[in-house]
Order: sequence, then C-alpha cells, then structure tokens
Amino acid sequence: MTQSKAKTALVISAHAADFVWRCGGAIAQHAARGYEVTVVCLSFGERGESAKLWKQPDMTLEKVKSARRGEAERAAEKLGVHDLVSMDLGDYPLRLNDDDKYRLVDIIRAVQPAFMLSHSQYDPYNTDHMYATQVALETRMIAQAWGHKPGEKVLGAPQLYLFEPHQTEQMGWKPDVFLDVTDVWDKKRAAIECMEGQEHLWEFYTRVAQNRANHFQRNSGGQSGGRASKYAEGFQSIFPRTVDEL
Repeated sequence: MTQSKAKTALVISAHAADFVWRCGGAIAQHAARGYEVTVVCLSFGERGESAKLWKQPDMTLEKVKSARRGEAERAAEKLGVHDLVSMDLGDYPLRLNDDDKYRLVDIIRAVQPAFMLSHSQYDPYNTDHMYATQVALETRMIAQAWGHKPGEKVLGAPQLYLFEPHQTEQMGWKPDVFLDVTDVWDKKRAAIECMEGQEHLWEFYTRVAQNRANHFQRNSGGQSGGRASKYAEGFQSIFPRTVDEL
C-alpha cells in the first residue's frame, strides 16, 4: 500500500459488518467529500456474528467466511469505501500477534488518516470489539514512533472516534460528537441491507440513526435555531482537540 496525498480516514472494524452499522454514514459522508476511506476488517465475524448462516444445512466455516466477505465488499461499494482490507484473523476470540499488528501499523502509516474510527473501549457482550480498539490504540502509538522502521513517514495525531456500541448503557460509551448523515442515509441503508447474515439488525440501526438525529438537532440549538436532521451517528472522541477558538 502506497501513501496517499488525498484526505483520508481509517476504520478498524472487528468484524465484517461492524463498519456498516456503526459508521457507515460517516464513511459515505466523507467519501462524498473527497476522502479516501480505508476500512480494515480484522475478521469476517464468521463464528460469532453469523448465526443466520450457521442455521442453514451443510454450512461450513469457509462458506460462512465467503458469504460475509461478499456482504462486506458489496456494502463497502455502496458506501464509497476506497480500500477494504480483510485481514481474516478469526473471531470469538479475535487475536493479533505482533506480525499482525505490524501489518496494521504499515496500513496506518500508508493511509496517514486525518481521523480513525473503532469500537467502544468496553464491551462485556463482545470482547472482540473492545480488543479491536485496544489494537487500534496500540498500533496508532507504534505508527507514531520514530524508532519503528526509521526513515518511514511517521503518523501524526489523528483523532480516534469510538462509534456506537449495541447497548450503550452497558459500555460506558458517552458520545461527544454527532454527525448528520441524512444526505447519505440511502447509501447507508443500502449497505445495511447487504448484510444478509444479520438481517435482524437492519431496523434496529435505522432506529438508532433516527434517535441520534434527534440528539443532533437538540445539541445544535433545539427549537431555538437547531438544524433539522433525520439520521445521524454518534461518536466518542478519545483525544483532546487543539483549537484557536471555541
């Protein structure tokens, strides 16, 4: 992977569908604005995220992986993803060795993202998710290290945004950013419908986006000049912002 000179963003997704439910709007929104968005799927979610497929007769692990790969590729195309990287590291549990982490560091340095997206830091229902964010933080740190592969361009300080988990009350996830994705909602919904292995989540994440739109309008001024929104996504930022005015 060669370094890009375009505006870029990077998503680190534990499983093949996570980037669709949780930040598909952000991907489509930034792609429409000229960003090259790279999505890294650490696994296909073949063991733990594919119950509908496993209920079919004569199903095998490779068949499930192939189906989930196809779903992710179709969804990525709908969203305008620049590059979809499937690392195929397995799930339940998801684990990366040092070589896997260094491969991800190479991707981060090549992309040089303006911002990164990954999961909540705590998830008792799915430890793959919080492990993915631990990996995102660790590889971001390594990518910033001047002593790692000296001579390469090091990473700056991209914000890491944590996208919304499935049960926010249990995760300690507290959004401090709301992104209006109304203009690209049709793209996100089309991508959602590519994830046939988890059809039970289609309407759930549509309702999440509608609820976050209400929060977007409330926090942009409410009934005193707030901006209307039909669909939005929420994120929690990890690092401080550096500003010249508030």
